[in-house]
Amino acid sequence: MNLTDAQRRHLRSLAHPRKPIVTIGRNGLTDAVLAELEQALTHHELVKIKVNIGDREARNGAVEELCERTGAERVQRIGYVATLFRRNPDDPKVALDPA
Repeated sequence: MNLTDAQRRHLRSLAHPRKPIVTIGRNGLTDAVLAELEQALTHHELVKIKVNIGDREARNGAVEELCERTGAERVQRIGYVATLFRRNPDDPKVALDPA
């Protein structure tokens, strides 16, 4: 699923007041973190994650790997916080603009 620029803007506005619900610590991408993220994406569709990895390139790599492994789309990443979106085909909760 590729998001348009208008859809990304809409998702960013929806995600702005939300708090990160999954945190990746110094142990990196563990099975427990992936399971928690899968559950959060299924339930909420739009989630913020906090990536507590010191190096910028390592943070980018961790977010990209999460997207690949979960099938989520990266909406944005600012500093240590990334916003991910994955549509729940059975019970969609977030309405995307028809862009």
